[in-house]
Amino acid sequence: MDDREDKTRPTAEPPAAGRQASDLPPTAAGATRTEEAYRRLEEMIVTLELAPGSVVSEAVLGRQLGIGTTPVREALQRLSREHLVQILPRRGVVVTALDLRQQLQVLETRRELDRLIARAAARRATAPERAAVAELAARLERAAGQDDVRAFLRLDGELRQAMARAARNEIAAAAVATLHAVSRRFWFFHHSEPAELAETARLHAAVARAVAASDEAAATDASDRLIAHLVAFSRATLPGLEVGVPVT
Repeated sequence: MDDREDKTRPTAEPPAAGRQASDLPPTAAGATRTEEAYRRLEEMIVTLELAPGSVVSEAVLGRQLGIGTTPVREALQRLSREHLVQILPRRGVVVTALDLRQQLQVLETRRELDRLIARAAARRATAPERAAVAELAARLERAAGQDDVRAFLRLDGELRQAMARAARNEIAAAAVATLHAVSRRFWFFHHSEPAELAETARLHAAVARAVAASDEAAATDASDRLIAHLVAFSRATLPGLEVGVPVT
């Protein structure tokens, strides 16, 4: 079947607005609390509120977030798979260090996965999905224009999720989901100029707008240009590093 036929498929109905965890069945409520714990902890790590190398505990984090230890434990396990924390049995949880070598490996992997997802999303997105992607791109650029880095990072995450859903490739989406947060944290730590934020936002938005226009070639090209920019940015954090030389 032609992939374009996917555009006729109905999308899943979103949860009712304002619905609280207490309104949901126990299993769904637990999943909601775990997702909230994951979202908040990921933002704390990416924005360095939980500093690289710091040791944290499930109990302390649970009290800080006002969430039970089971959702926090499940969120930390997910963050471990995303290279943001290391779980040490009977010793606690350590926020992983920033690592240029890891960042370049992440970007090398992302180049292929982001390209695939951008191309597939441009081909398969429904009209409502294309509109949502375009709207996120506009909001992301507005946040950058206001120098609101935290809003930019949140919107970047939302945009990535929207494009992954539109691509309808669960394998690629699951693989790339483990890479974006560690990449965002590296960028957040090293960025310093508003011009860098504006340029990064512009390149993200270019990918999104190509997807919204159903232009597979443009989406692929925009994705490659974004990754090339991030590689150059990452390498610039280590002065004197020659292009093409691996970091050991």
